[in-house]
Amino acid sequence: MNVCYYSAIVIDVVSGHDSAQHFTCLNAKAMEEILSQLRSPDANSTQLLTQLIDEIRPADAHDIAFAKGRMETLSGILHAQPELRARLRDTLTELAQTHRHGELYTVTGILPNTGFVSEALRRIGHKLLPEVLDRGLLRTVLRRMFHQASDRYWVNGVGEDAWLQLIAAMRFDEVPASGQMPAAVGEILRSLRVLSYWIAAGGMEPELLRLEPSLETYESPFVAQNVEMAAYIDAFPEHWGKPVDGDTDDRQSRVLFSQCLEVIERVRRKAARDGTSIRLTYHLRRLRQLLRRSEQLLDILAGLQSDRSGVAAYPPIVTLAMQIICDECLRDNLARHLRQNTELIALRVTDNASQRGEHYITETAPEYWSMARSAAIGGAVIALMACLKLALVETHMPPLTGAILFCLNYGLGFCLIHLLHGTVATKQPAMTANAIAAGIEEAGGRLRNVEAMTDLIARALRTQVIAILGNVFIAIPLSALLAWTFLTLSGTPFAGREESLYLLKAQSPLHGGALFYAAIAGVCLFISGLISGYYDNYAAYNHVPERILQLAWPKRLVGES
Repeated sequence: MNVCYYSAIVIDVVSGHDSAQHFTCLNAKAMEEILSQLRSPDANSTQLLTQLIDEIRPADAHDIAFAKGRMETLSGILHAQPELRARLRDTLTELAQTHRHGELYTVTGILPNTGFVSEALRRIGHKLLPEVLDRGLLRTVLRRMFHQASDRYWVNGVGEDAWLQLIAAMRFDEVPASGQMPAAVGEILRSLRVLSYWIAAGGMEPELLRLEPSLETYESPFVAQNVEMAAYIDAFPEHWGKPVDGDTDDRQSRVLFSQCLEVIERVRRKAARDGTSIRLTYHLRRLRQLLRRSEQLLDILAGLQSDRSGVAAYPPIVTLAMQIICDECLRDNLARHLRQNTELIALRVTDNASQRGEHYITETAPEYWSMARSAAIGGAVIALMACLKLALVETHMPPLTGAILFCLNYGLGFCLIHLLHGTVATKQPAMTANAIAAGIEEAGGRLRNVEAMTDLIARALRTQVIAILGNVFIAIPLSALLAWTFLTLSGTPFAGREESLYLLKAQSPLHGGALFYAAIAGVCLFISGLISGYYDNYAAYNHVPERILQLAWPKRLVGES
């Protein structure tokens, strides 16, 4: 058979026809051959379905047109050949009835309750040493079919319509209706019960109760949804195939889900204001995932209950299936895990940095001259630090000792500037940038009020200029005065001729490394701003100021204020 295919291609190329049609024909033949083997006594259903997906999968995962064309080819085969359609439909039905669905609905795409660090370590471990798959799970079948991490690109890229067309081509409505509830529906109900228990337990976590005490004072929607869900699940089998009534109506559960989401959003807002942690962020994200998955399963059950042919359930089934496939492809992706669970704490840290940045942006004339005085104080301390460094250089200490003393000189000097309410111009850009970014973020990422944003940037630049002038106009004359005084009193200059020439050359942007070192300083200042914001968040989240005020000896020693 392959000889015939290759001969057809050769003849077509010689005759000048487009060989792409023959490749499509070859692909269709391969799909037909795979479908014809399904339901055979010695057939391996999972392996054959994997081969079928391999025929659809493009060589480049981003080649959506290729994948969509292959899916249209498969849909055409199923429409045209009822026998092959029945084989594929019966195979999928058998897999759904003989494999356990639980983990697919309650684990895939949902963070475990073990915590952020444990989940990160699990993903690293599974990358190094893959886990053993249970053949009795439907999740295992799905993993083997979509075994490449890049499958998520084309699975999502082809869109829901392409998958809906493929399901419609299988014609599940041709299967005679049965009065007995399918085993797959029972799996969904069991999964809903597990999800409901986890939501109830997650809603009573101590960290959540600390930020939202009303969950203890009043009836918690997290607990109430479990009671409502249990009643819905118990009543569902008895009403299978009957018109939907109050006992099988899921509206009350959905109302309680929305109340749970409102509580989560309130907690998130409080955390953004009063401090948060990665653990809290992780827990809130997990609760959202559990609620969303429960709603998706309810959508499927509602579609199956309203339409015995199952057509109404196709859209929610496709939506959930696409999401599950993508989640399985990213199940061990560490970067995604870090990104998803650090966004709130990153926002809190940046917000703290932006609040500090607002102090470096003047608005009125008194604030402007106050910044000038603050910069002058900073310039005076910088002059003292520079002179002290030159004095330390002259002692010719061992490298390690010298490095430690140089760091202490600058570190203590910057602390002194902070205590004296001084300003260092080099610190301002890293802080004011956060304030400008926060202003853009408040506008939803769009510069809706261009005039206000322009005014903010102009004030930031104006303040930066006065800070630079205040530092430089004080630091240079004061350094010169200190050097002259030292030379007058001791007869020895701070720096000799050769060292002075070396220092001048080092400051040259053309002949020295000043620009490179300035870039390093800029990055480190930015990082220091983030670290400062992180510890502000840490102090707020752990109520450090209030805890310090409970100590008696600091009050006696320095007073409460």
